[in-house]
This record gives sequence, C-alpha cells and structure tokens, in this order.
Amino acid sequence: MAVYVEGVAGVLVFYGAVLAVGVWAGTRRKDSGEEQMFLAGRDVGLALGALTLIATWVGGGYVNGAAEIMFTKGLLWCQAPLGYSLSLIAAMVFTEPMRRARYVTMLDPFQAKYGPRVGGLLFLPALCGDVFWCASILSALGSSLVVILGLDSTASVVVSALFAGAYTVAGGFYGVTYTDVIQLACIAFGLVLSAPFVWSSSPRLPPPADGGAGAGWLGHLAPLDAGLWLDYMLLLVLGGIPWQGYFQRILCMRSTRLARRLSVIAFFGCLVMAAPSAIIGHVARDTDWSLVKGFGRNVTSQEAGMILPLALRHLTPAWVSFFGLGAVSAAVMSSADSSILASSTMFARNIYKQAIRPKASETEVVWVLRIAVMVITALATVVALTVGSVYYLSYLSADLVYVVLFPQLSLVVFWPQGVNTYGCLASYAVGVAIRLAAGEPGIGIPAAIRFPLYDAETRTQRFPIRTAAMLCSLTSHVVVSLSARALLGRPAGRRYDFLGAFPATPRQYGRRAQPGEERGGDGVAALEMGEALLSSGEPRVT
Repeated sequence: MAVYVEGVAGVLVFYGAVLAVGVWAGTRRKDSGEEQMFLAGRDVGLALGALTLIATWVGGGYVNGAAEIMFTKGLLWCQAPLGYSLSLIAAMVFTEPMRRARYVTMLDPFQAKYGPRVGGLLFLPALCGDVFWCASILSALGSSLVVILGLDSTASVVVSALFAGAYTVAGGFYGVTYTDVIQLACIAFGLVLSAPFVWSSSPRLPPPADGGAGAGWLGHLAPLDAGLWLDYMLLLVLGGIPWQGYFQRILCMRSTRLARRLSVIAFFGCLVMAAPSAIIGHVARDTDWSLVKGFGRNVTSQEAGMILPLALRHLTPAWVSFFGLGAVSAAVMSSADSSILASSTMFARNIYKQAIRPKASETEVVWVLRIAVMVITALATVVALTVGSVYYLSYLSADLVYVVLFPQLSLVVFWPQGVNTYGCLASYAVGVAIRLAAGEPGIGIPAAIRFPLYDAETRTQRFPIRTAAMLCSLTSHVVVSLSARALLGRPAGRRYDFLGAFPATPRQYGRRAQPGEERGGDGVAALEMGEALLSSGEPRVT
C-alpha cells in the first residue's frame, strides 16, 4: 500500500508541535513537588481549565465514535456526545465537597474512610478503565493509519504512545494541560474545516423510493431496545463521573466557583465539538462510496469504525486532509495522555505513598509518578498490540467504573457516617459478580443470568443490566454497612470486627485548621471528613 505523504506529514508536524509544547510546559512548574506535578499547584484559570477538560472529554473515541454511530445506526443511537456532556453537569454535585476536603485524587475519600489498603482496592477498576481506554484508542489510531496512510500499525501505535508518554513525563499535569490546548485547537480547526468539503464533494446515494430518507439519519429505536438505550445513557452520564481525569481538572482550579463554571462551559463545548464528526458520519452514510475516486467500493462493516478518517482521506482535498487527519491524531493523544496521567497519579499517591511507603519524600513520589507513566504507557501499548477485543474491554471497563466506583464514590462523599469497610467490600463483590454474570459476548463471557428480554440469537441483554448491577451494588453497600454497625459497632461485638471498622478508641484524623490556614493536600483524610467520622462515633484508623 502506498504511503499517503500529505497525511503522514500532517501527523508528524502535529506530533512535533505537541512534544515541544509538553517539554516547554514542564519548565513552567514553580517547583517539583507533588501538588505541582499532580494539580499544577491548584492555580489553573478558567480558560485553560475549560480547554483541557473539553480536550480530555473530546478524545479519539468521542469524535470517531460519533461519526461511526451516525454512519451505522443514526442519531437516536449517537448517545456518547450527549451522555458524556451531561456527565459534566451531573458531576458538579461532587465539586464542592471534593474541593473543600482538598483532595488530590478521587481515591482520597476512600482511603480517608476505609484505610489505605482497602481504599486502594478501588484503584483496580479505575486502572482497568484508563489502561483499556487508552489501549483502545491507540489501537484505533494504529488501524486508521495503516489503512488511510499506508503506515505499519505496530510502528504507529508505538510511536504515538512514546510521544504521549514523553511529554507527560516531562511536563506532568502542566504538560498535559498545555498540550490539551494545542490538541483541542487542532481538533476544532481540522474537523470544522473538513466538514464542508465532505458535505459538498460526497456523491450521494439516491433517496429511497418510499420517501423515507429521514429515517436514515435519525435511525430506529425498537420498543424492545428501550431498556438497552436507557442503560447505555445512564452508563454514559453517571459512569462518566468517577474518572480521575475529571476530578484532576476540577481540583486544580483556583476556586470552587471557577470549578463549577468549568463544568458548565465544558458541557456546551463538548456538544459543539461533536457536531462536525456527526455531520461527517451522516454524510458518509448517504455517500455512494463506489463512485468515490480512489476508493471505488462499498465500505465494509470492519471499516465502519474508521469512517471518519476514511471520509477525511477520500472526500476532501489533500491540503484539507492534512489538517483533518491531524485532528484525528490530536483527539487520540488528548485522551491517551489524560488517561495515562490519571492512573499514574493515583498509583503514585494512593498506592505507593499511602499504602506502601507513607514516609516517602516528595521527590521520591514524583519519580514514582514518572516511572508509573512509563509503565502504564507500555502496558496500554502492549494491550493495544496484542488484544483483539480492546473495544469490548474498554466498554467492560467503563461498565466496572459505573457499577463499582459510582455507587462507592457517591456514598463515601455524601454519606460517610453511614458506610464502613464491610459495606465497601460487599458492594464491590456484588457489583462485579452481577455484571460478569450478565455476560459479555464480545470477549467470550457467556450470560450466566438471562435477564428479561434476553435475545438468545444475538446473545444480547436488552434489560438494563448495568444499571441493575449498579443499584444492587449501592443497595448491598447500605444494607451490609448498617448490618455491620448493628452487629459489630457495639462493645460486645467489637471482638469480631476483624477489619477494624469500629475501633474502640477513636483517633483524631488531624488537628483543627487554624483561622486563615488551609489544609494541605498531603494528608489522606481531609479535616471535614475526619470531623464527620468523629461525630458519627466511627472514625477509621488508618
């Protein structure tokens, strides 16, 4: 296959610019401390914060997925742009309590309540979500480049991962934030520039004889699929909340007021950014690809996931596709670096410092962060190159985040006095067990439980199984926590409290902050959380 020189040039120019900006951003750090590396010193303004949050949400899966679903199923099933945008609004309820407690990661409240080791257990679904999401978009980028540009898939994935890991190591959160601005500008400019050319140059299919052309772009939602549609929408809205990439950005803002505005601005920004991709997908759906010069055949089902780069390559002039393919690469990189940094931050702070070496110095933690970035980048690259079902793994990981982390995070933030370690572990086990029992045909997991409306022919669960598993996880957390308090919270039952959830002698989490003094981000428990636990008579000794 011949190499598409203009497209390769566009990708290389973009990669070089991003790497330069990432290295430059690393020089802007005032010091090399944890809070500088993790949250840019909590000194990010509204404009920069909004741009980096939009770039994080508008990733490779976002723009490619919007075009793909518009091409295959139509507008009714194009849920990701609306669902993920609404998740930014829904997540605003977490903004004030998380910032008031001066947390650094979303795992901090878990470790404040349950201790460093049990709280660290919740790192696993978060890590799976980030690694497989990053791997899936790297894999998609590699497949796109090999088909569209004629490049080797392995080389494309490895080079892309090396670039993302390099500027993340060099700049930390500063590097990711400033490169996000460049990436978002490339996405916006490239897709907005390309959409009119795709629209005007596409040879259209003749309209259906029955005049039902409108149903093509709108799609069809059968009554039996209503539960499945609702399940996916709730997965996107509520499951889009417990991601470190989001909390890292609201916690880095200068004030809570700016953090709230950040989510609102990002909501509208994400919706607007989905429009060009959706338009391109709609046009590609109505295009007679057999008449497209240089293509000359119908798009296969295996190529549907690459419909956006295909349209940019064949339905735009060479100079336009230069910017359009750069936009696709930008979208991929803006998601990959955020996922890598998010998991690396949680590992360095919540696993290494809090659970393994509580006395680790800031310099040591920063080096652990850098090593974690390289390891997670390598892990995502290996998965992208070796696992054939990355798409389904990323979806399953999103399920686990929704089923396991969302109910846990909601309870530990808004009802800390009512939950305990026993409920946490029970909720974790119940959520994972029910979700796995529902099956996942894409990765070969059979359905051990066939919920109502199960389609045996396609092995599809039309019942909202993800939401059902999440609610069961939430309910089990509350029931087991209250039962454990009733049985083990009294003096006679404390001898059987093998997890130490109800210590006989309360221990103060930390001294009360003096007037004008802010709590630092280095402690596991925030002052407000500690006071809430003391008032409930159930502080957790960490």
